[in-house]
Amino acid sequence: MCVTAALLVCCTNNFSAVKDLNRFDEFPVGITENLRLVYSDSAFVEAVLLSPKNIDYTNQKFPFSEFPDGLEVTLFDKKGSQTHIYADYGIYFPKTEIIDLQGNVVISDSTGTQLNTQQLYWDSGQEWLFTEKNFTFTSKDYDLEATQLDANRSFTKLMTGVLRGTVQVQEDEL
Repeated sequence: MCVTAALLVCCTNNFSAVKDLNRFDEFPVGITENLRLVYSDSAFVEAVLLSPKNIDYTNQKFPFSEFPDGLEVTLFDKKGSQTHIYADYGIYFPKTEIIDLQGNVVISDSTGTQLNTQQLYWDSGQEWLFTEKNFTFTSKDYDLEATQLDANRSFTKLMTGVLRGTVQVQEDEL
């Protein structure tokens, strides 16, 4: 009788562990190594994403896709210009179309414009960038450092927090 009781206790503990292993929602759908993803529309390549590792959690209640070892993205426009994006870490939330880039984030383009920060959010649906972290931004018209950035993709609409640097301003005549 003592052996049976011990066996039941042992099975109860193992059943709990087996039940935890079968929790589908805590495991990724897939893991990809050396990812190269090309996004095109009407035979025009709009973006190329490279990453050493992608972990796909689109099976979650709030789905996401993680790039724990960093990522590189090249965006192409119809005029042939390229924008390059680098980050040490990235996570994409398809329901909100928000991308969170972290660690040594650099965005640069063929005109010499460059943005550097430690964290940057990209709203891909609205094509809008924002951060609450310190950043530097250089272009032919700007050389600045600030905290807080809110800008469109082309940086033609740019709002910042406390600002240091130089900005060219065009005054309208009255």
